Amino acid sequence: MIVACVRIMAGGKIGRECRTFDTSTSGLRALLALLVASGCTHVAMEATGVYWKPVWNILSDGEFELIPGSSPWTANAAHIKNVPGRKTDVNDATWIADLAACGLIRASFVPEPEIQELRAFLRARKQLIRQQSSHILRMQKTLEEANIKLASVITDVMGLSGRRMIEAIIAGETNPMRLAALAHRRIKAPRDMLVEALRGRVTDYHRFMLQLYLEQHDALAAAVAKIDQAVDAAIARMDEEVEAGRATFLSLIILLCSIPGVSILSATTILAEIGTDMSRFPTAGHLLAWAGLCPSQNESAGKRKSSRLRKSLPSRRRGAPLGSRPC
Repeated sequence: MIVACVRIMAGGKIGRECRTFDTSTSGLRALLALLVASGCTHVAMEATGVYWKPVWNILSDGEFELIPGSSPWTANAAHIKNVPGRKTDVNDATWIADLAACGLIRASFVPEPEIQELRAFLRARKQLIRQQSSHILRMQKTLEEANIKLASVITDVMGLSGRRMIEAIIAGETNPMRLAALAHRRIKAPRDMLVEALRGRVTDYHRFMLQLYLEQHDALAAAVAKIDQAVDAAIARMDEEVEAGRATFLSLIILLCSIPGVSILSATTILAEIGTDMSRFPTAGHLLAWAGLCPSQNESAGKRKSSRLRKSLPSRRRGAPLGSRPC
């Protein structure tokens, strides 16, 4: 459920009406109808996890106060905490309404729907890559159990040579000389060392587990390839809708790639996180602060205490206010 508080000033007096709605689409549309009928001009809500997104999608259809990148306002839950010991849904809704009326809520950055989709694609891709790495570690563990020291002589066990050897082991090959012959000529490890590393005790259990992890790794690789295709298609759609005289998404990627150390994937991820409209950030320092690259302030009685950086962008799911302190 979701609790909404409508705060109306009439005749010098403040009137409040709190109602509870279901989080289904029909319930959220009833909430939208209440806000429209009440003549609300500003709407603020708490952004927690992913539960704010359905509410935001429905309420964005209303004629409310628009701010750059989001309608209605979304606020970081940590910034609008109420007084301890008075925690109820109704009190929270009333407190948020009072803060919004006094202009004490800093809105979080919510990009356009197209950028949100691109951001979701790339974050999902990152999770799939992490899962791939986990399966590679599981294969290495299984090889160690079979006394196969492949990781000590080959840098990438899922490279060309390592994959050939693992597939041969799964197929039943146990001769270390034949397994070592599958290595590419660029492998720097001496032949005798490679043969000794491939001399182990492989059982049917090890072959089964290796095949299982390899299939999972390949399935994740296929999923990553699909996401890459979806990202390319999304970028193409956005470039088709770009107005004349404005830079396309692809041209911005090429521009970011001119920075040393920034690849095409990194440039696409950066744009998916911050969007293409830099007018949201007054200065470059505000962008750095929003990204969590600006140390926090901790000063009292003229003494400055140690501070640290906030969490990085992808892990800050609650968002950060646009008016963060600049560097």
